[in-house]
Amino acid sequence: MSTQVQNEVLKVIEDRHSVKQYQVGHTIPKEDLEQILTSASLAPSSWNLQHWKLLVIDDQAQKEKLLPIAYGQKQIVESSVVIAVLGDLEANKNAQAVFGPAVAGGFLPQAVMDTLVAQIEGAYQYPQVARDEAIRNGSLAAMNLMLAAKALGYDTCPMGGYDAGKFVEAFNVPARYVPVMLISVGLAATPARSAGRLSLDQITVSNSF
Repeated sequence: MSTQVQNEVLKVIEDRHSVKQYQVGHTIPKEDLEQILTSASLAPSSWNLQHWKLLVIDDQAQKEKLLPIAYGQKQIVESSVVIAVLGDLEANKNAQAVFGPAVAGGFLPQAVMDTLVAQIEGAYQYPQVARDEAIRNGSLAAMNLMLAAKALGYDTCPMGGYDAGKFVEAFNVPARYVPVMLISVGLAATPARSAGRLSLDQITVSNSF
């Protein structure tokens, strides 16, 4: 990786801040939105099961329906799009789709796939494992999404302040998925303010507590 690319990546990370005021009425071009979603899909995931579903809410009427569920946060209706990141509680069912092509292409022995599937099914006997994986891997996709949006010139705000139960009911979310967060995406109406950060010596421990 070149120094220029490294610096650009680090700048995107440094420049990404949560934005709550957006330019109302702006529409994100389809190709940009697809790039943002594609970048989210490239996040790492346990066993590569890709434990996420992305519900894209860009219809204004649907955003108005979401507004009270998100306790009236104006970025819901003022941003270009709201993306609900959902975690897949049944991501183990993705195993065949994930590993099958690799086996068919000769890149993965069938015996290895069988071992992996056995490990996955063993882990997914426990509901807490399924939920932990859904939240953990969904969050990785969410971070990729926000960084990709910033790289394309858009701002975002991850939101946990909403009624998850009402969201599931209002948007007909299947029981297979658990809401992880909502993310507003659009053009900032005012520049984001950099939030303070704890120093490294406050957040890191070397080797052991």
